[in-house]
Amino acid sequence: MQKYDPIKIEEKWQKIWEENQEFKAKKSAKTDKPVQKMFLAEMFPYPSGAGLHVGHVRNFSIVDALTRFYTQQKLDVLRPFGYDTFGLPAENYAIKTGISPEIATKQNIDNFRKQAKRLGFAIDWSREINTSDPKYYKWTQWCFLKLFEKGLAYQKESYQWWCPVDQTVLANEQVENGHCWRCGTEVEKKKMKQWFFKITAYADELLSEIDSLDWPEKIKTAQKNWIGRSEGAEISFEIAEAGGAAGGTPAARNERSGVSTVGETAGDRTRVLPNIKVFTTRPDTIFGATFLVLAPEHPAIVKIVSDDAREKVLEYCKNAIKKSEIERQENKEKTGVFTGTYAINPATGKKIPIWVSDYVLMGYGEGAIMAVPAHDERDFEFANKFELPVIEVIEKPETDEDVDAVSMSSGEKIDGKKICYHGEGKLINSDRFNGIDSSDAREGIINWLEEMKVGKSRVTYKMRDWLISRQRYWGCPIPIAYDKDGNPHAIPEDQLPVIHPEVSDYAPDSTGRSALAKAKDWLKVTIDGEEMTRETDTLDGYACSSWYLWRYVSPDCETAAWDPEEIKYWAPTDIYCGGDHAVAHLLYIRFWCKFFADEGYLPFREPIKKLLYNGYINAPDGKKMSKSKGNVIDPLDVINSGYGADTLRTYELFIGPYNEDAAWSTKAIGGVYRFLTRCFNLTFNPEKTVEAEVNVVIRNKTVKKVTEDMHRAGFNTAVAALMEFVNELYKNGASTEDLTVLAKLLKPFAPHLASEMLEELKADDEWPTWDESALVADTVEVVIQVNGKLRAKLSVAVDELADTDKLTEMALAEENVKKYLNGGEPKKVIIPPKAKLINIVV
Repeated sequence: MQKYDPIKIEEKWQKIWEENQEFKAKKSAKTDKPVQKMFLAEMFPYPSGAGLHVGHVRNFSIVDALTRFYTQQKLDVLRPFGYDTFGLPAENYAIKTGISPEIATKQNIDNFRKQAKRLGFAIDWSREINTSDPKYYKWTQWCFLKLFEKGLAYQKESYQWWCPVDQTVLANEQVENGHCWRCGTEVEKKKMKQWFFKITAYADELLSEIDSLDWPEKIKTAQKNWIGRSEGAEISFEIAEAGGAAGGTPAARNERSGVSTVGETAGDRTRVLPNIKVFTTRPDTIFGATFLVLAPEHPAIVKIVSDDAREKVLEYCKNAIKKSEIERQENKEKTGVFTGTYAINPATGKKIPIWVSDYVLMGYGEGAIMAVPAHDERDFEFANKFELPVIEVIEKPETDEDVDAVSMSSGEKIDGKKICYHGEGKLINSDRFNGIDSSDAREGIINWLEEMKVGKSRVTYKMRDWLISRQRYWGCPIPIAYDKDGNPHAIPEDQLPVIHPEVSDYAPDSTGRSALAKAKDWLKVTIDGEEMTRETDTLDGYACSSWYLWRYVSPDCETAAWDPEEIKYWAPTDIYCGGDHAVAHLLYIRFWCKFFADEGYLPFREPIKKLLYNGYINAPDGKKMSKSKGNVIDPLDVINSGYGADTLRTYELFIGPYNEDAAWSTKAIGGVYRFLTRCFNLTFNPEKTVEAEVNVVIRNKTVKKVTEDMHRAGFNTAVAALMEFVNELYKNGASTEDLTVLAKLLKPFAPHLASEMLEELKADDEWPTWDESALVADTVEVVIQVNGKLRAKLSVAVDELADTDKLTEMALAEENVKKYLNGGEPKKVIIPPKAKLINIVV
């Protein structure tokens, strides 16, 4: 009796596959019947020193199962692999050890590759890419320059975290509770010139095409929320120093002999300062705006704050900007400070105070809001705390049916707490617009504000332009240089790639610039005969991952980022799988795709046809695995324990629906090993052989079930169907045809064992088909009674016995049953569960 030895079998087949370059993508010769292509990829990993973990195995096994499935169906299949290698971990390791990030990255990649091959993944290794390879990032720099040429890569000042002790910029993840992760010093925000990609130029198209994507709904919803399109109005509020009385609406003030003042008399006049612009989605509530609130970062604060309030306001702003935006949004306790300055409501002509509060974010709209406390919860809470006026301008509908369940009238109380009404209704206290429904009044109010030249309709987005510059060494160098006046110039394409210089110290310099700034000779570059200074920022890693799918089609192309003919054949990606980066990466790759399509470099506008978003593998107690908790499962430990790679792969696909989180179970993986041992024994240690006809029904049902499950990514139910098939083969005996079908269906999950079985059976691996007519052979006889007497019999497929509606329809269609219905409907039809009986009462 032969014993199942997974390690021995796996080593054998991995060697054969590598020698034969089994998984190298091939394009079929042109024929009258074109062969369908299938381009599959997982989100490429960051190759950490720890190597692969079981989460990687799940992600990669999903793609691998589908790769083998479509290969067995004789499609032209492309499944490449790559590594997202730039980033902070490698740089921090270099700062700590002095070992070049390039050396550490190469070691990590070698380890990842070795582990991936040990798992038997069907990867075309000739298409392996590494984002920190100059042959790759030369073209990342080319992509940047294309965006720069079109004005979609630009510079502006932006606040960054800054450690005053280490004299360095910190990434968000390096700030822990407002302190530097290295030295523990309290951090501050510093304004620095940064590079951005103008993703907002494509916001409408990115949003409008989401619904057409074959992506999970939760991912599409996350993208919609990230883009956050809002329609409303931009309104300009005049600012005046405290002390003067308001002088009516802007239209009335403009009639005053050309004097742009606020007061009614010369002694009452006040100096008019620059206007504050706000964005609002509810211009219909402008008559209820009783104060303005500015974000702590708003540039107008230093210009408008009164002398008496200056010290207090600036101190508040300094402390507020140390908080992350998430902290500011989650903070339920409203804080703020009065600037000592007033604005004029353009609708009422009344003066309203200007406050600063951290619940207003600079990144949305204009970084300033008109506060309408009667009809906005946050504004109401702020007004309630600081005793500011509340003016209702929308009347709550009289009937409960007209009111949103969460929208209550200002002044009403729930559990003693006064809240506001933010629904629709008739306008009140709104001058000429009184009595008009709020939803209908918006357009009229915007037009009125436009006539007074204080407002206009506007669309804005929660999504901001993409900040892409990083003050670190280990990133793709930005191909820009500056002339003596500080103007940016593109590095000529024939000088690409801009390669990292060798440095002895990878830490940022004393000004916060990356270690690139320490390479004095490298900094100098000549462009068009003029000596310039190179940019020392590097690109965000997301830039490198925004085009790698297209590089896969021609990774060795030296004349272009991607070969146009190869792109035309293989792209876009048919199936893309990942369990992270639900929004940013997927949004950025869509943005680049649309841009390069507009530039004529891509023949499609969406990069990914179908997205599979897998869940996490958690520890046995359901908690997330982490090194600090000591609960990480090493896949190589599982393989080397004797289970082998096939067991691990099959288990992770069987553990539950691919898109749900699952807890690791040592007991369950043992069950999968026993299942594969049974498959081995059926082939190599058969106890009972039978003719092919014996299992014809279960065999065809299994082929149909597994095929359909693979098309819908139902891996767990496909494995369950194979287990059921094996149970039947043990009970009935197995034919050569049964075992061949089993091996072919098993190959996407346990390719090594399946290949060993097919070799023994002298069979190819072409995916089997099913005979639909064979499925109906498994039928039973169902008796039909009318008022307790036998009137007819039905032949029903076993799998239809649970469908009571269909059984009723079939029974009532019988001619002998119709006779006893006399053209009418039965009083009732009784079908007992699992009984082969239908009782009709007339």
